Amino acid sequence: MTQYQASKLEWTDALNTGVAEIDDQHMILVHTLNEASEKLARDASAEVLGQITQDLLSYALYHVETEEELMHDLGYRHESADAAAQHLEQHRAFSAKVVGIRENLKAGILIAPADLIGFLNDWLVNHIQHTDKKLAAFILGRRG
Repeated sequence: MTQYQASKLEWTDALNTGVAEIDDQHMILVHTLNEASEKLARDASAEVLGQITQDLLSYALYHVETEEELMHDLGYRHESADAAAQHLEQHRAFSAKVVGIRENLKAGILIAPADLIGFLNDWLVNHIQHTDKKLAAFILGRRG
């Protein structure tokens, strides 16, 4: 197996939504992904992969809960039902994918570090830029 070279996800203005609590959590996710990438460059064992996926899943679920509470509290699900449904589906699909990776790890099926980090980085950037920004525009409009 070839040695994995750590990849770094850069926080840029393109990732800002303008909603402080969402942006703060996204910054933590970016930092966590970058730390995970560095760890995997040193050690891509099943144990390290398991710990990284557990840590990321735990924080991602916390973050998802924050977004979904905002959706509920501000009426996003009622006023933007299609966008809210798509957003929730993306959250569920992400969680299911990470759970699947964890189940494979428990069965001895390892994921390549580049595949894991690539998936996580791509998913986060695309989700922020396309889905979270719709939610953020709604939130900012509500907060005035």
